[in-house]
Amino acid sequence: MAESESLETVTEHERILQEVESTDTACVGPTLRSVYDDQPNAHKRFMEKLDVRIRNHDREIEKMCNFHHQGFVDAITELLKVRADAKKLMGQVSDTNRRIQDAGREVTAQTEEVIRCRVQQRNMATTVEKLQLCIPVLEMYSKLKEQLESKRYYSALKTMEQLENIFIPRVNQYRFCQIMAEMLPKLREEIKEISMSDLKDFLESIRKHSDKIGETAMRQAQQHRTFNSAVQKQVTLSCAKPLYGLYSRTALRHNGLSTEETVEEEETDEEVLTAQDLVDFSPVYRCLHIYTVLGDRETFESYYRKQRKKQARLVLQPHSNMHETVEGYRKYFNQIVGFFVVEDHILHATQGLVTRAFTDELWNMALSKIIAVLRTHSSYCNDPDLVLELKNLIVIFADTLQGYGFPVNRLFDLLFEVRDQYNETLLKKWALVFREIFEQDNYSPIPVDTEEDYKAVVSRFPFHDAEIEKQQFPKKLPMSQSVPQIYSQVKEFIYASLKFSESLHRSSTEIDDMLRKSTNLLLTRTLNCCLQNLIKKTHIGLTELVQIIINTTHLEQACKYLEDFITNITNVSPETVHTTRLYGLSTFKDARHAAEGEIYTKLNQKIDEFIQLADYEWSMAESDGRASGYLMDLINFLRSTFQVFTHLPNNNNDHAAMSGKVAQTACMSACKHLATSLMQMLLDTELKQISMGAIQQFNLDVIQCELFASSEPVPGFQGDTLQLAFIDLRQLLDLFMVWDWSTYLADYGQPTSKYLRVNPSTALALLEKMKDTSKKNNIFSQFRKNDRDRQKLIETVVKQLRSLVNGMSQHS
Repeated sequence: MAESESLETVTEHERILQEVESTDTACVGPTLRSVYDDQPNAHKRFMEKLDVRIRNHDREIEKMCNFHHQGFVDAITELLKVRADAKKLMGQVSDTNRRIQDAGREVTAQTEEVIRCRVQQRNMATTVEKLQLCIPVLEMYSKLKEQLESKRYYSALKTMEQLENIFIPRVNQYRFCQIMAEMLPKLREEIKEISMSDLKDFLESIRKHSDKIGETAMRQAQQHRTFNSAVQKQVTLSCAKPLYGLYSRTALRHNGLSTEETVEEEETDEEVLTAQDLVDFSPVYRCLHIYTVLGDRETFESYYRKQRKKQARLVLQPHSNMHETVEGYRKYFNQIVGFFVVEDHILHATQGLVTRAFTDELWNMALSKIIAVLRTHSSYCNDPDLVLELKNLIVIFADTLQGYGFPVNRLFDLLFEVRDQYNETLLKKWALVFREIFEQDNYSPIPVDTEEDYKAVVSRFPFHDAEIEKQQFPKKLPMSQSVPQIYSQVKEFIYASLKFSESLHRSSTEIDDMLRKSTNLLLTRTLNCCLQNLIKKTHIGLTELVQIIINTTHLEQACKYLEDFITNITNVSPETVHTTRLYGLSTFKDARHAAEGEIYTKLNQKIDEFIQLADYEWSMAESDGRASGYLMDLINFLRSTFQVFTHLPNNNNDHAAMSGKVAQTACMSACKHLATSLMQMLLDTELKQISMGAIQQFNLDVIQCELFASSEPVPGFQGDTLQLAFIDLRQLLDLFMVWDWSTYLADYGQPTSKYLRVNPSTALALLEKMKDTSKKNNIFSQFRKNDRDRQKLIETVVKQLRSLVNGMSQHS
């Protein structure tokens, strides 16, 4: 057992020694620790074993050293020999090194220079490379500056876009590119401001040039319309082929010549100008493109439309004195036309800056304002020539804008209102003309001394009278000089009214109807009013009134010639269903009736003037034995007056009957008025006393009146018709002259009574005036023998008359 254990221990120690020999020094610790972990005192044996191993190794080392010692000694000896050679070599090497260093110092310097040049060359190449990248950017920026200076803003924006998207991103690491990139938005804003400023200048420019643009457009439209009218007449006359063409911008061609060429040949060689010739539209195009590129087109469109609306309102605002001259209207229309010509050009030259809806909205707004302005200002105009000029301007204005596609029907409707205003001004003008004619008329028949004088009158007025034509010269025509003048002026009025109907695009029937209606207004209102005023004038005497009746008769006969005159102008048959007839017949009939009534009135006024001259001595004892002077003068006046009625027209049965009726009516009216005035004179309440002598004198005057009535001052009365006007006076005077009271009272109320026309109240009033006189002046002195009986008789008659009067009042 002991032997086996010692063997194991030796084996373990051998293993440990091998590990110690072969193991790294840092790892010996665990191996040695295992020596102490084994059996007690094992380490001693290990130490012993270790010492044995060390001695073995020392002997091996010694053997090896002994074996190599001679070689080592030989090597040292040889090394000592080499040391001297080495020193010599070292000196040679040092000398060679020194020489090499001296020789390489210059090479080193040149090498460093080469290195530096190579670095510079490399830097230059890099710089050139970078500059080649930067130069296009700088060139584009320089190009941008040039474009801005030359105001090519649209190109500048395109250049900016290229800089931002292509060039700057290549070299954005450089600061100058960053500065450029920061400047580009500012430049865009600057371009926007500049282009907007240009747009404002453009808007101001077109506002100033609208007048000229409109004037040019309206002149071209007028030339176009004149040319079309001339060609239409030529086609109508020559029966040529119809002329086709397009209005507005397309030139009409006829027989190889365009409209513009023909107008230039016939009128002037003036160059046809357009809106583009008068206004530079490039600012608005440029601004539109700029805002489109900047993506802000809507803002630009909104601003442009807003500004144009403001300008439209300014253009549509008329001057306060526009209605005073045609130039005021022309300038107003020129500005409006110029405005819409520009809008039409913008509409067609740009895509969407303005739309048809926008221009239509502007036009509708403008049209309403224009119509309101024209209504207001035309109402101030009293000159028909100015109204006619206004109408022509409105027609050209409408034709011009219609050529640009704007609806103008409402303007032509307005012309009908202006036509009414025109007719009113014509009527006022012709009222003055008629008044002047009447004031200058001498109201006497027209004398004609020669055939030429007669033809001159007949050429102006349709007068035909076979009897007068048979008479020898010199002779007189029945009417006065105002008749042909009135007839000529009516025709002039028709011509003037016709002028307004031209270019209104109305049919001949409508024009005929307008002419007839306006002529009717002239006859029934203006001429009739002038005639009525003339008749009422105080200086118009009976002779003038008679002549007025004659004049109106001839004017009435001429009405049919006026209708024929209108028919010849309009070529509309008078048999047309809707043709308006002239109302001149009623006008002249009314004037005649007014003249007749004025004759009756003036006769009665003249009679009153003579009656006022009566100076009866109501208390006279006996009459003078002859009629009063005032009454004889009155009768002589009536005789001379009724002789004037022989000049009334009697060339046919109708006129003869009419003239006789007027004379008879005037004569009967005069006699009745005279009788009534004489009766009122007797029964005047201020007259208190009447003597029998005064009654006798009054009876002599009444006898003269009866003689005048029986002398047939106007032919045509049957029997004693005219004398019946004095029957009341005659029976009253007979009653008092004969003193036949018994018969009067006995037959009162009987149809066969001798004093049927004597009213009891009239007889009572006159009797009481004589009763008072008999008491004071003893008027019945020739009956003094029976004075008491007669006084009783008067009292009795007075009582009976009073009872009759009371009975009449109770019965009534």
